[in-house]
Amino acid sequence: MMMTWTLAIGERCYSSWSLRGWLLFDAFGLPVETVHAPLYTEDFARVLADFSPARTVPAAKLGDTVIWDSLALAEELASRHPDAGHWPVEPKLRAAARSMAAEMHSGFTALRSHCAMNLHTAYRDVPVPAGVQADLDRIERLWSQADGWLFGSYCAADAFFAPVAMRIAGHDLPVSTQARTYVRKHLEHPSLRRWAALGRATDPVLAEYDRDWPQTAWPEA
Repeated sequence: MMMTWTLAIGERCYSSWSLRGWLLFDAFGLPVETVHAPLYTEDFARVLADFSPARTVPAAKLGDTVIWDSLALAEELASRHPDAGHWPVEPKLRAAARSMAAEMHSGFTALRSHCAMNLHTAYRDVPVPAGVQADLDRIERLWSQADGWLFGSYCAADAFFAPVAMRIAGHDLPVSTQARTYVRKHLEHPSLRRWAALGRATDPVLAEYDRDWPQTAWPEA
């Protein structure tokens, strides 16, 4: 019998890190129970006290095992559930997928800072500073191999880029037709659709994520 992990997450509409962690379970058919750690509140630390030494979300635990980093979580789940499909089977593709996930994990800071993930509100006519454009150019290069998903079947690299796809969709950022097709794949993915629906139904609107750009309707899948 498969034991169920417990995953601490922030607000679904805003916590891109939480989205990545949750997709590593839900998109691969692994059971998980979520615990809400409210962002920017005293309750955040209180909830994470049960996931010590974690200080951020996502944080996962199974018995006395705790993982407090999304890339480490991807590797641990792949080790424990080798048939779930977190990484491609072919070694060359697996190495590329791991490299792309790691680059996403640590990079694209200009895009992250300028365009926070916000599933409540979409924007148009968003200015694109040089640093953000450089990040988009790099993303275009990494996504240029995508034929559907990045490596054929949905894998952890796709889960890691899901918040990037949501940033591009939610800010109508200028990308190629191929990149927009890949973004559309994420918008249509059942796990991401479920995450977004839950977030929009239950999450408060956090003023910290409001921007002064013109608002528009979220693109429909």
